[in-house]
Amino acid sequence: KVETIGDAWMGVTNLENDQNETHAKRIALFAIDAVAAASKVLVDEDDPAAGYLHIRVGLHSGPVVSNVIGSLNPRYGLFGDTVNTASRMESLSLSDRIQCSDTAAKILAEQDPTLPLRKRGKVAVKGKGNMITYWVGESGP
Repeated sequence: KVETIGDAWMGVTNLENDQNETHAKRIALFAIDAVAAASKVLVDEDDPAAGYLHIRVGLHSGPVVSNVIGSLNPRYGLFGDTVNTASRMESLSLSDRIQCSDTAAKILAEQDPTLPLRKRGKVAVKGKGNMITYWVGESGP
């Protein structure tokens, strides 16, 4: 599932509970590939000096509520604390990096012990207080 939200978009896995063993790993690997792909796209092909695209990514894992919204132009929407927390992970991430919550990091470590995770530490998250977060795809101190 992908949903656009302003200049951002949200990708979701495991909405139908058929990816229980791999959902976090799948979205993390997708995020790593997305950051790498974006960094190869010129902002302006007519002006290479403008540089390349830079994106930031945030991951969280948990329950969501879904429903079809609207009758004239119906769309499928996702709601809940998990969506809000994932959004905060993205907005507090840094350019060309993937930040995830402690919850997501624990699931990632289970689903793919070889995937590098590096503790970022405590981050002040609006509406949540201080949360321990991790960088995905990075190793070292």
